[in-house]
Amino acid sequence: MEGQATHWGILEDTVVDLAQIEEVGKLAKPGMLKRYLEEFLPHLGDFALRILIAVLIYLIGKKLVKWLRKVFRGFLERSSVDEGVRQFLDSCAKIALNFLLVVAVVNQLGVETTSVVAVLGSAGLALGLALQGSLSNFAGGVLILWFKPFKVGDYIKEDTHGNEGTVSEIMIFYTKLATVDNKVVVIPNGVLANSSLTNVTQQDMRRVDLYVGISYEADVKKAKKLLEDLIQNEPTRVEGEDMSVFVDALSDSSVDLGCRLWVTADDYWKAKWRLTEQIKEIFDENQIEIPYNHLTVSIK
Repeated sequence: MEGQATHWGILEDTVVDLAQIEEVGKLAKPGMLKRYLEEFLPHLGDFALRILIAVLIYLIGKKLVKWLRKVFRGFLERSSVDEGVRQFLDSCAKIALNFLLVVAVVNQLGVETTSVVAVLGSAGLALGLALQGSLSNFAGGVLILWFKPFKVGDYIKEDTHGNEGTVSEIMIFYTKLATVDNKVVVIPNGVLANSSLTNVTQQDMRRVDLYVGISYEADVKKAKKLLEDLIQNEPTRVEGEDMSVFVDALSDSSVDLGCRLWVTADDYWKAKWRLTEQIKEIFDENQIEIPYNHLTVSIK
């Protein structure tokens, strides 16, 4: 009896296995596979077409963005807008146009624009909280362009960290300075908008102040007359502006003389360096001593 029961159990398992194989065979029939492919392939083709169109939109859009920026820059150049304002607006236009291009590409891939805007709005809020410094720099850039403490081409000195140079570019978040030794200094707009700075070249003229000490034995009137003749003959001096030579102080070991004259902003350093050299030469020629520290060593 036990042998018969075992035999019937094996037969039942075999029948079940055959039924499963038959079911799999039905699913694997060419007709089922064909129907599956017929249902799937249209969607695959549609998706591939969407990707192709999205790539074309991106490629054409990049060229269109470049062309629109070129047209926009040309419009700004023909207007009386300051160079810094043109650079700032061009940066804003670049970001806005590329954002619209991304939205168009994502929309072509089947993502709803409202969903994209909602996601970007949420992400923008999170980024706004995380990037408060960048938003401060953006606001600083707007303030710089609005109140114009400096413009592209001005030489400025930033008092907080001691950076200085010629303003080469005003961007959305940063301002670039070109130093005299051809380095590029990048300063956040928030720092420039919220701290003191010196604009060296904003005015057309600058005053050259020179000071030199002579010994107490020297002829003060003769030294003053030499300085007056010197600055009177300075080729870069602006005619009609005040010039003066005076005794500035009676120091411990020298009589300090000072002279002042006005030159154009572009000629400031050339005039200052040239006059400094000429003062030394003319005092030497006329035996007027310029005191300096002496060190006497006594050996016992």
